[in-house]
Amino acid sequence: MFKWLVLAPARPAACALALMLLAAPVAVSPVTNAFAQEKKSKAKPAPKAEPKQPPQQQAPEAPQLIYSPWTKFCLKGQEANAKQVCFTGKDGRVESGQPVVAAVLIEPDGEPRKILRVTLPLGMSLQPGTRVIIDQGQPMTGPYVICFNNGCMADYEASTELISNMKKGQGLVVQGINSAGQAISLVLPLSDFAKAYDGPPTDPKEFEKRQQELQEQLQRRAEEARKKLETQQK
Repeated sequence: MFKWLVLAPARPAACALALMLLAAPVAVSPVTNAFAQEKKSKAKPAPKAEPKQPPQQQAPEAPQLIYSPWTKFCLKGQEANAKQVCFTGKDGRVESGQPVVAAVLIEPDGEPRKILRVTLPLGMSLQPGTRVIIDQGQPMTGPYVICFNNGCMADYEASTELISNMKKGQGLVVQGINSAGQAISLVLPLSDFAKAYDGPPTDPKEFEKRQQELQEQLQRRAEEARKKLETQQK
């Protein structure tokens, strides 16, 4: 699951981390759209030779990801008059278990403003920010607002229209620029988002069970990949 964003609510540390993520500075102002800017080559053509087109950087091959289902759970701080906060999130990770992309919709009880928080791994170029697209819809850009040891996060205002589009959509595309200047594009399937969002929160015990099942699945795949590699080497 997306424990790199919000840990399992059955543990006390989960509440603290979830509230810390929620309290992170929210910035949804426009940023320079580096995704649409064309890079200019500084190379000059050789004398008496036709100008050569600058080599285009190849986009890195998208990794094969294992996705958790969209899951909703709600937390409430232990302070007096603490508000309940609900999270509906999903992540994608490689077979080793390393998370690559995640998104979580954050809804503080009684607050009109909701947040869609997306996370990409460390090593991304921070200045261009991020971009999210639902299916073939209009792209939205947002800057990174905070980084932890396991990734950097960007926040988007989750309007009623955005949530509606997520319910009807097929994929949430999360884009960023890596340190080599290459654009990466990762898709989080939305087929089960509406059911999770409109349904009741997941029981903490069920959440832990799903965590364990996913971990076992990842371990099996990693073992199968290791055996396949050993066979190829022989």
